Amino acid sequence: MNTEKKYIFPLVIAVIAVAISSCASNPTANNNGSSTPEATATPSIAAFAPSTPTSSPTPTNEAPEIKTTPSPNPSPSVAKLREKINQSEAKPTKNAIAYNKIPSTTETPGGKTTDVTVYTSDAECQELVAQKTPVSVQEPLAGAVGKILEGRDNGDFSLSGYRVNVKNGIATVDLRLSPNSKRILTSLSSCEQFALFGSLRKTLTSNSQWKIKDVRFTEKGEEIAL
Repeated sequence: MNTEKKYIFPLVIAVIAVAISSCASNPTANNNGSSTPEATATPSIAAFAPSTPTSSPTPTNEAPEIKTTPSPNPSPSVAKLREKINQSEAKPTKNAIAYNKIPSTTETPGGKTTDVTVYTSDAECQELVAQKTPVSVQEPLAGAVGKILEGRDNGDFSLSGYRVNVKNGIATVDLRLSPNSKRILTSLSSCEQFALFGSLRKTLTSNSQWKIKDVRFTEKGEEIAL
């Protein structure tokens, strides 16, 4: 029994010594044997890469399509305003006479009349002769001009209409040639010009009630060079 204890004790000492020696020779054995914490996942490069914006379609020069919608009907107030403007535009302005047709030699003014002094040329185109003639009381000035222009047709020269506008003491007589006229106003002879323009100027300036100081002549708005 003592013999067994004699051999067992040194054996235990030897085992312990071997164990201690083994631990001293490999200090990291315990660390290798122990469980290591799970490695942290390395973030991918894509996570730090700047985001690439999505490519947008290249704008083109094509103009956008514009859709037009029909305008709504004007309100009653707007419609009345337009009607009032149209009526004011159609109404002749003060001292302006609408275009008149040249009366025939047998035509007499209708309604009430008044006598005015009209000057016409004599046969030799030397002087202007005064005579009283009835004209419409509503448009005496236009009636006097019509009396002078009537009968001026001579086959190759013809007038179709006229109008008279008076402003600041100046009367403008606008004449209209007939489409069938073969001659123009500036082609008239000196005698014909005296009978036409001289008679008109003398008639308009001599009737003091119209307060006309001078007379201009135009054709379709363009001044006639006499």
